Amino acid sequence: MRVSDEDRERTTLQLRQAFTEGRLTQPELEDRLELALTAKTYGDLLGLIADLPAEHTPADDVVELESKNNHIKRSGDWAVPRRLRISSKYGGVELDFSEAVVPHSVVDVELDLAYGSAKIILPEGAVANVDAWRGDHNEPKVSVPSRPRPGALCVVVSGRSKYGGLTVRYPRKRWFTH
Repeated sequence: MRVSDEDRERTTLQLRQAFTEGRLTQPELEDRLELALTAKTYGDLLGLIADLPAEHTPADDVVELESKNNHIKRSGDWAVPRRLRISSKYGGVELDFSEAVVPHSVVDVELDLAYGSAKIILPEGAVANVDAWRGDHNEPKVSVPSRPRPGALCVVVSGRSKYGGLTVRYPRKRWFTH
């Protein structure tokens, strides 16, 4: 049976996860990603992940946050789920991972924003993939690397904003004076 773009994307996410866990080398990842993006059948995709652990996405690893008018904010010492689904009509979103407890090497953040913007702050060394993000009026502002690195947190951002934007960065440097 022929595969869809969503099937290809799911497989590329699983390959990136395997790379961040150290299961694939950089050349292996690149070769498999190229094959995944051009795959035509499920057999093509299954051959690329047959030697990897099955994708794990239990329902309790998904947290859904919704707001019509208020700002959604998570910062400080908070427990990050494997997958966040956030919907906001008029409010903005701020996710600060810099002091959070993140037990997963890959975190999926799905945003559905109408008028609000999103700001994601990552700990130093983390990476972000925003390829699946669509802003109707703004391009994302990303000042962190996007290429997965072994052992580093990888945040995969998907979704869209009609009028708002997306910013992904590291924490601002603090300068202390004595």
